[in-house]
Amino acid sequence: MRKHLLLIAAICCITISFAASEVSTPSPKPVYAAAIKVPIGKTGLTISLLDLSEINVNELQQLTGEKMSVANKLMFKKAQKQLRASINEDGTVNNKKLLKYYKPAAGTDGFHVGGFLLGLFVGLIGVLIAYLINDEKKKKRVKWAWIGLIVWAAIWLLVLII
Repeated sequence: MRKHLLLIAAICCITISFAASEVSTPSPKPVYAAAIKVPIGKTGLTISLLDLSEINVNELQQLTGEKMSVANKLMFKKAQKQLRASINEDGTVNNKKLLKYYKPAAGTDGFHVGGFLLGLFVGLIGVLIAYLINDEKKKKRVKWAWIGLIVWAAIWLLVLII
């Protein structure tokens, strides 16, 4: 009975310590138009949004290797004007639709609840499941699945010791 009370007290202390931490969301870093690359033509060449907003029609035709019709030239000029309006003077992008398609490399920072719970409740099999799920959050999920597994092992170690 004494072991069970000590285990419950330890779990309560751990839970309270997690709840006492301050959560702050950092302000998003500005995305520069020169950092966003888009493919041009069928050759695999890429060009930044900043360069695309400043390029003329003849240079674009040379890059793509295709001749544009008059209607395509007019549509390109209109789209280029909208693109220039979406870029601030300092080179940052202010258009939410453009930012939605820009995804920087997914880092391992931040907390992933699903990965943590996989490691905590399913153990090593949960870590394997985290490796099998392929999406943009895979690195975070795998990292937190391992952390969940370590917490699971620490809890079992406490149970065995007490």
